[in-house]
Amino acid sequence: MAKGRGRIEPNFDVPEGRVRDRGELDLRLSRDDRAGTGERVGKRADETTRATAKTAARRSPKKSGRRRRSWLGRIVYGTVVLGLWAVIGIAGLIAYHASQLPPIDQLAVPKRPPNIAILASDGSLLANRGETGGRVVSIKELPPYLPRAFVAIEDRRFYQHFGVDPVGILRAIGQNLTRRGVAQGGSTLTQQLAKNLFLTPERSASRKIQEAILALWLEHKYSKDEILELYLNRVYFGAGAYGVEAAAQRYFGKPAKEVSLAQAAMLGGLVQAPSRLAPNRNLPAAQARAAQVLAAMQELGFVPAQDAKVALAQPARPANARGGGSANYVADLVMDVLDDYVGKFDTDITVQTTVDTGLQGLAEKALTDELNARGTRFNVGQGALVSMRPDGAIRALIGGRDYAQSQFNRATTAKRQPGSSFKPFVYLAAVEHGATPETVKDDAPIRIGNWAPENYSHRYDGPVTLRTALAHSLNTVAVRLGQEVGPKTVVQTAQRLGITSPLQANGSIALGTSEVTLLEMVGAYGAFANGGTGVIPYVVTSVKSAAGKVLYKRSDNGLGRVIDANADGMMNAMMHETFVSGTAKKADIPGWELAGKTGTTQDFRDAWFIGYSATLVTGIWLGNDDGELTKKVTGGNLPADIWKTYMTQALKGQSPVPLPGLNRWRKPPPETTASVASAAPSAPTDILGQIFGDPAAQTPRQQAPARRAPAKDDRNFVEKLFGIGD
Repeated sequence: MAKGRGRIEPNFDVPEGRVRDRGELDLRLSRDDRAGTGERVGKRADETTRATAKTAARRSPKKSGRRRRSWLGRIVYGTVVLGLWAVIGIAGLIAYHASQLPPIDQLAVPKRPPNIAILASDGSLLANRGETGGRVVSIKELPPYLPRAFVAIEDRRFYQHFGVDPVGILRAIGQNLTRRGVAQGGSTLTQQLAKNLFLTPERSASRKIQEAILALWLEHKYSKDEILELYLNRVYFGAGAYGVEAAAQRYFGKPAKEVSLAQAAMLGGLVQAPSRLAPNRNLPAAQARAAQVLAAMQELGFVPAQDAKVALAQPARPANARGGGSANYVADLVMDVLDDYVGKFDTDITVQTTVDTGLQGLAEKALTDELNARGTRFNVGQGALVSMRPDGAIRALIGGRDYAQSQFNRATTAKRQPGSSFKPFVYLAAVEHGATPETVKDDAPIRIGNWAPENYSHRYDGPVTLRTALAHSLNTVAVRLGQEVGPKTVVQTAQRLGITSPLQANGSIALGTSEVTLLEMVGAYGAFANGGTGVIPYVVTSVKSAAGKVLYKRSDNGLGRVIDANADGMMNAMMHETFVSGTAKKADIPGWELAGKTGTTQDFRDAWFIGYSATLVTGIWLGNDDGELTKKVTGGNLPADIWKTYMTQALKGQSPVPLPGLNRWRKPPPETTASVASAAPSAPTDILGQIFGDPAAQTPRQQAPARRAPAKDDRNFVEKLFGIGD
């Protein structure tokens, strides 16, 4: 062994003699290590193989199951994710549309436009004016079946849902799919109210979303009954009627609290399509819809079966289906003058008027019946009537033949030449300048420049008294009087009595060539009827708020005395003769002292008659809106007939009242005249007195010479005077 190697010292304890040297030990260790490692590696490999096999065995049958659950899980997961995104999207959409609305804390139900209830003198309703057409009513005022009719047909789950009804929406979708069309809507009453209060009528998804948002707000803010009350007062019923009160008045002529079950059902069904289902336009459709409402009410137990059966057997019908009614002319006049009495108002008000509903109905019937009977034959299409107390209180006013056909008020707005009905102002001016009813003037041709007026009969009767001249409407005498006192004086006299239209101070003013309104003329005649006090025609006596606060109350005021009492007596005596022997003789009412004047314009374009008792002044105008000539309509025929028909009924049951001052200037009886005539045999009697057995009552100094005999026989002359005379 080489030097330096020495003896190998073992590093660990081994049995002595077993290990000879280090190399042998290393070899043995190497073999042992490899054997151990291999054995361990082999064992580990076996163990790994067995473990893998066991794991594979355990996992193999569950692997397909896990795959199946993963597929289902993916579907569930996807659905959940989509749902969440849908919720987020809807929330965003709602948030966006909510942002387009006013902030919730600033949201408020807008005020309902104020209604103007116009009442007759007895407190009954004449008409409603304003944007709504009726006053606000409390749900407590209404019969229970009225609000239930709307719930039954429009929203049967009204008291169960929270403003939006998912059940109702699904039901509507099902109905619409089944019937292949829009058979049913899903909007609740609350949604409909929201639309009426805040939104436009446009049909869009955006509006529907906003409608739902607002419905939720309404349900949070108000109780169910409050919402229903708001709805009933805001919903549109057609014909300009907003709210159930307006609709009840419009279609049935009564307040909502008085409607029957059948009428309530018709109103409930009307809101679906107001224009199509309006009973005054399509009664069969309105009644069919009402039957559906009654069936729904019975199904829900809102009405007993027997009551529903009676309502079905006696369906509702609209009142006054022919038209709007003449009372609307009165309502229009009220609205024209209302600003003069009250300022701006934002609540319902009540206007008390002077109009008598009974007289209004009589006047309307008298006018329309006459036009319907003879209007075509005489080619007259329109008319107007004003009737008032001598103090100016309007008792009846008809502005036209049919308000539904034309709303133009011919009594207050239309200006027409009054013709001979203007002559009393000329005669009054003459009386105030010293003339009397027995003053004699010459009925003979007269010329003023190039103008030569003629009498209606185209004849002249020579010297006549003013009493006779006015009674028979002699044009030449009126023109002479006008020239004597002066056209300006005539104009001033008419204006003093209340004529406000511009008047032309010329020679023809004596024959009524300046245009005026019927209301002006009747008002001016009021001064003759009341003894000489000028009046201002009025229709409003008071205005009150909904709470009863008096906003206006009329005080007695007028124009003061405009005619001397003695002069007024003379005028009444002369115009009374018109009924005794003149152009209005056919309009006389036995037992009453009456006075007045007829009027006919050139070529029979306009016909007037204004007459009065001591208690009532009434004027009539007939003509055509376009100025077309009538077929010889004069103040003494059709207008006089209407006047007598109306006044006979209007004065019925009243005690006759004498006209102011008439007795002092009444025409003397025939026997007095006879004695005067015998005292002066050289003075001939009046030809009209010969015809009618009523000779002129004149003193010898005043007595007129005999008029010229008519060119034709006296009977023809009389027919012209009293048949169709001026």
